Amino acid sequence: MPEGGSRRLILDMAARLLRSGGYHQTTLREIAEAVGIRKASLYHHFASKEEIVEAVVNDGVRFVHEAVAAALAGAVQAGPRRRLEAAIAAHLSALHGHGDYTSAAIKVFTFGSGPTPESVRLSRRLYEDVWRGLVDELQEAGAIAPGRSPEALRLFLLGAMNGSIDWYRPGRFDVGALAREFAALVAPDGGEHPR
Repeated sequence: MPEGGSRRLILDMAARLLRSGGYHQTTLREIAEAVGIRKASLYHHFASKEEIVEAVVNDGVRFVHEAVAAALAGAVQAGPRRRLEAAIAAHLSALHGHGDYTSAAIKVFTFGSGPTPESVRLSRRLYEDVWRGLVDELQEAGAIAPGRSPEALRLFLLGAMNGSIDWYRPGRFDVGALAREFAALVAPDGGEHPR
């Protein structure tokens, strides 16, 4: 198997185990067994469990960030409400399309007793900045009530979308319909015309 293939297989198995067991319950031995290699062989690719977890979490955030960035690039001429809807749909699609990675990233954001790696904090911060910008657009367009906290709205949106890992099932909900509903809850008047 090519080097990159082995590394990706390790991350795929680690993401699946981290999604179900979390940081503390997932061991290097379990990851190695899932991949079909000896535990010592993991060290040819990663220096530690923390390095594997860091890569899984960063990939989970990256998958969602890239999808939302692409959706916003495609909606550059749209109004704030439509851009919000596009971003929500992309977030939900990526979240559930890369479920092991994205669920692991949500579940394992804290790294046990050690500090969260700087690369993880940075990737999360950069993604959160996208949503700060969207909330600013909505606020400037008058789509959200005056006096509402942009930070609270951003946290609410990300929490609601990420919380869908507990209740979303394909076939039960349509991502596009959920995106429209979420956007309508946040910006009921559409935010397409300033007040």
